[in-house]
Amino acid sequence: MSTGSKEVMQQYQHPSSPTGSFSNFSHREEEIDLFEIFNALWVSKVKIIAISLLFAVAATINALNAQQWWSSKAIIIPAQLNDFSEYQYQVKQFQPVFDVYQQDGTILVNKELKPLIDNEKLFQQFINSFNSLANKKAFLLSSEEFKSYLAAHNISGDEALSRTLDAWFEKIKATQVDTLNDEIYTLSLQATTDESSFVLLNSYIAFVSAQVFKDNLSNLRAVTQAKENELKQMLTIFEAQALNYIDVEKQRSLLSLDIAKAANLEQPLANITDNKLFDIQLGSNALQAKVKALDSIDNLGVVDPNIQQIRAKLSLLKSTKINADISFKTFRFLENVEMPLGRDKPKRALIVILSTIFGGVLGVAMVLIQFTIAKRKKRIS
Repeated sequence: MSTGSKEVMQQYQHPSSPTGSFSNFSHREEEIDLFEIFNALWVSKVKIIAISLLFAVAATINALNAQQWWSSKAIIIPAQLNDFSEYQYQVKQFQPVFDVYQQDGTILVNKELKPLIDNEKLFQQFINSFNSLANKKAFLLSSEEFKSYLAAHNISGDEALSRTLDAWFEKIKATQVDTLNDEIYTLSLQATTDESSFVLLNSYIAFVSAQVFKDNLSNLRAVTQAKENELKQMLTIFEAQALNYIDVEKQRSLLSLDIAKAANLEQPLANITDNKLFDIQLGSNALQAKVKALDSIDNLGVVDPNIQQIRAKLSLLKSTKINADISFKTFRFLENVEMPLGRDKPKRALIVILSTIFGGVLGVAMVLIQFTIAKRKKRIS
């Protein structure tokens, strides 16, 4: 075989692979594309930086002009005995009216007044009043700070006022520090400046405390008034029963007197068996004296000792007054109200950083889109 024939056969047996050549070409093209992308980004770096700076400046302006909110806080716990001792004295002075005095001298202590001086109940009453929407609304509508806020934001009309009040309601709250401990609460109030939040929280605490003070004295008046009405009704019943008893005894004595006179029994007779209906064995003289005694009864307490006891309780209620000039607290500060050290919002640094990053990402995206469009146009042409 000639040398020329061998070369032809070798060329036939070992042809060059078109697939491999295309793969190498694509790989080189991808490398070129990646290089071109970075090159395009580098060439357009001024544009990307400009967009980032534009967003940073816009975010800074927005953050500086955005409404600021500051929160003042305090931590409270239930009051101790000495915090409401004056109120406790006011309640305890009515205790004899509620107790039951038995004939054998024993006293059954009534616990109806105990909830009024329970420090945990008083504390919870303050928390409920602090979170009361009615109290929040009354306080805000009387607050000069809130009125200034409405004027500054041109808020008028019932609907706009209602929406604003709802938003501010969320800024005033008492919350548990620990869900497992219901005796430690945080009081917080958010306002437009650090000073106003401090002043408003102190003012609202005083407002709620005054409301709780009035409510407790009103509760005490209501309880004592209800007891007075109850005693008056009982007195009416017992007096009616006593009068009926006197009337029945008088009728029995008159009938017994008629029988004794008919039998000529003037003196008591010991040998006559007692009659459950008529006391003729007493004799006419004694029966006449009994009728006279029944007619002369002025104090019904002689007939029923309960009447005397009820009258004494009513007299005590009448002479005992509730002193509205006392002062007491239903909570104790664990941490007093402090001026806030930092604003809640806006978080200016965070806003600027995030906006700058967003601007950079947007700038890169714009450059890549322009690069892709330009390259496609180039290929088509």
